[in-house]
Amino acid sequence: MEKEITYRRLVVIVSVAIPIVVALLFRVKIEGYDFSFLPGIYATINGITAVLLLAALWFIKQGNRVVHERLMKLCMVLSAAFLVMYVLYHMTSDSTPYGGGGLIRYIYYFILVSHILLSLVVVPLVLFSFLYAITGQFARHKKIVRFAYPVWLYVAVTGVVVYLMISPYYV
Repeated sequence: MEKEITYRRLVVIVSVAIPIVVALLFRVKIEGYDFSFLPGIYATINGITAVLLLAALWFIKQGNRVVHERLMKLCMVLSAAFLVMYVLYHMTSDSTPYGGGGLIRYIYYFILVSHILLSLVVVPLVLFSFLYAITGQFARHKKIVRFAYPVWLYVAVTGVVVYLMISPYYV
């Protein structure tokens, strides 16, 4: 029980620390490096994550817990790689303003804002889901996954959509 409390505290600390650290690192600008190639890579990682999330759902529905677990761990690794690349890009590059107009501009910003807000929410949901799964608390795991899974899938898919919408405006 004490070990679980420690893990729960760790999940909370990591869930709070990630957005704070990312926000602080966005204020750091490193000159002299060209990481302009990264958005396409981390958008691809988001797309792969979305596909793997769908595959993981299919495997667990088939009763294949081993493949499901491996795919979910891979999704977590890919999400961590995305985060590192995303921060690295923004530390070395200026933000790209969206250049579209009219209704599509409002659609873009709706998708972007919902993507950003849900990317904050998804971290503790995923970490608690993972914690419950690896500790064998499958009833709790299933309960939180009802929320975590669609949010994570939405964040992964909208990450690709945001990239496709803004990519024509990259310099």
